[in-house]
Amino acid sequence: MADYDLIIKGGTVATATDTFKADIGIRDGRIAALGLGLDGAARTLDATGKLVLPGGIETHCHIEQESATGAMTSDDYFSGSVSAAFGGNSTIVPFAAQHRGQTITDVIRTYDDRAAPKSVLDYSYHLIVSDPTETVLNEELPMAFARGITSFKVFMTYDKLIVSDEAMLDILVTAKENGGLTMVHAENNALIKWMVNRLIARGYAAPKYHAVSHPAASEAEAIQRGIALASFVEAPLLFVHVSTDAGARTIADARMNGHMIFGETCPQYMFLTADDLDRPGAEGAKFCCSPPLRDKATQDVLWRHLNAGTLQLYSSDHAPYRFDETGKLSSGSNPPFNRIANGLPGIELRAPLLFSEGVTKGRLSLNAFVALTATNAARLFGMQDRKGSIAIGLDADIAIWDPEKKTRVTATGMHDNMDYTPFEGLELTGWPVTVLNRGNVIVDGGELKAERGAGQFVKRLPFDGTGFVPARAPEMMPATNFGANLF
Repeated sequence: MADYDLIIKGGTVATATDTFKADIGIRDGRIAALGLGLDGAARTLDATGKLVLPGGIETHCHIEQESATGAMTSDDYFSGSVSAAFGGNSTIVPFAAQHRGQTITDVIRTYDDRAAPKSVLDYSYHLIVSDPTETVLNEELPMAFARGITSFKVFMTYDKLIVSDEAMLDILVTAKENGGLTMVHAENNALIKWMVNRLIARGYAAPKYHAVSHPAASEAEAIQRGIALASFVEAPLLFVHVSTDAGARTIADARMNGHMIFGETCPQYMFLTADDLDRPGAEGAKFCCSPPLRDKATQDVLWRHLNAGTLQLYSSDHAPYRFDETGKLSSGSNPPFNRIANGLPGIELRAPLLFSEGVTKGRLSLNAFVALTATNAARLFGMQDRKGSIAIGLDADIAIWDPEKKTRVTATGMHDNMDYTPFEGLELTGWPVTVLNRGNVIVDGGELKAERGAGQFVKRLPFDGTGFVPARAPEMMPATNFGANLF
């Protein structure tokens, strides 16, 4: 009888902290041994000349999800998880969106019915909370936390999703008391609406004005306000898709002051610019997302923030709407910018883009790449007991990368249900060639090896920011903390 179900031999293993040569022995879906010269397996994968990394954990994606306006994203849990797998991911955490009038219980049931029969990867959810009633706060969210859904998102913009500052305080306290992590889309709603109304009234309706209508100031103000609210009740808060230097610097300052504040950015802010919105006709609609694309100078600064540790997560914010009447052009063939579905596809390219432009070009270390694409997500979202690294006892979620593989990005080469990619034509170096989920080969040699429904729901642990939050010395504590016990 074989000692292991599978051995990965001859590769260079990298975690968020170390890089070393080792074979990996896998038994019953978990990593059973690390060492040199391992033998005795039913199957062996030769990783000579390749990098053996933790499978990516994609924690910001919109899959089989209705928007607030009722539009459904183009990927279901099959196509979305397949595309994620081909991009080197082994776990996904999409959003399960509550719209006003819905119960959290019904939302979770709906997404269970969508995910369980289709996902080829392990999965969990972040809840989107738009209707924080007393029942939701006091009964339904605690029940979701007990089930292992320990993170949720709120919006500081969009009329059909926005929560007031008072409601946000209630949500932050509920999360804190139940071991949850609150995520926030931070933009100033009033400023954006004011800009949109003025632009449209003056006839400035082309896609390029979408970026003008969401100025950097709207993100910076909302991040400042979110930090003030979270810090007042001493609750953790994660700002998603940070797109500006001012926003990132505000997060850095809060962390320096010992607050439990975290940040995330996305490929579109690293590799695209607002100039992409200024394409002929309606082509710019393909690049409409919120927050919007910025400029080259901001890209350079965001790279520095990734290196400095200001931003702990790098996620795709995969929000796939096709360039047709079902998606971007649902309001006509040349819609005004405020009637264009917001969002870009990118789940498959998230990690390859960062590897090629970060690791290969010397902007990021390999270990920082692992942290940003896998380990930090596992720690922040309560999966560190199972996923996010290569260590004995963890799930054998592994991506084998060919660091020299050249790939030209094309829409036809993607595995999502989209008809375009905003990254068309980019030449990338480095690509995941084999992906395992709990020891099962999901992708190998450009072919899908998994069946629909092979993924399992991941029950996540309560939030634990250990290793991310600066130690709070007495002199760093708030001068007036008299209200801390009231929450």
